[in-house]
Amino acid sequence: MSDTPPPTRVLVCDDQALVRTGYVTIFSAQSDMQVVGEAENGHEAVRTARRLRPDVVVMDIRMPLLDGIQATRQLAGPDTEDAPKVLVVTTFNVDAYVYDALRAGASGFLLKDAPPAELVNGVRTVARGEALLAPAVTRHLIGHFAQHLRPADTSRPARQDVVRALTPRELEVLQLIAEGLSNAEIAAAMFITPETVKTYVSRILAKLGLRDRVQAVVLAYRVGLVPGTP
Repeated sequence: MSDTPPPTRVLVCDDQALVRTGYVTIFSAQSDMQVVGEAENGHEAVRTARRLRPDVVVMDIRMPLLDGIQATRQLAGPDTEDAPKVLVVTTFNVDAYVYDALRAGASGFLLKDAPPAELVNGVRTVARGEALLAPAVTRHLIGHFAQHLRPADTSRPARQDVVRALTPRELEVLQLIAEGLSNAEIAAAMFITPETVKTYVSRILAKLGLRDRVQAVVLAYRVGLVPGTP
C-alpha cells in the first residue's frame, strides 16, 4: 500500500487559450498535480468546478460572461459547502478588484507574471489549506487598495474588538502578517520559532472568526491596525 498522497486536482480558468495552455503545461509537469479541466469564462468555471470538484481552481479575474470575482463567490463564498481553494491570478496595474476577489472567498493571489516555480508553489500552498499572500504583493497591492478596506463593516469586529480579543503578542503577529511578512520573517522579527508563529496565527483566526490569513490581512487594514492606516 502506497503512502503517497493523491495528486492535487487543478482546474485552470482563463479566457486566453495561450495562458491556459501554459498553466496546464506547468502543472502537468508536476508529479503531485493533475489538471482535471479548463474553463474559458466564469460560467464555465463554476459549472466545471461543481462537476469535477477540483482541489484548487486557478482563476483569472477578467473573464467574459461572468468575471472571476463572481465565479469565486459562487464557488468559495461564505455560504458554500466543500468549496475548492481558489488561487486568483491578476495583472497588477489593471485589476483593481483583487480585494473583492479575496472577500469573495479566494485563498490567495499571484501576479500573472510570476515565474512557474512560484505559481506551482502557490497551488501547493493553497491546497494545504494555507492562504497565499506573497509578501511583496501584500505590501504593495493591499496597501494600494487600503482605501477600500477602511469603511466600517458591521459583519467584522471594530478595532477595539480586535484589540480586546487578542493578547499583545497575538496583536503583534497580526500586524506583521498584514505588513506582508511570512511566518519565517515573523519568527525572526519576534525571536520565536516558525511553529510558534503558526500557533499564534491559528489562535488569531479562531478568536476573530476568520477563515484564513487573507481575511486576517483584510481585517487588519479595515480596522486600521497597520501603520499608515487610520
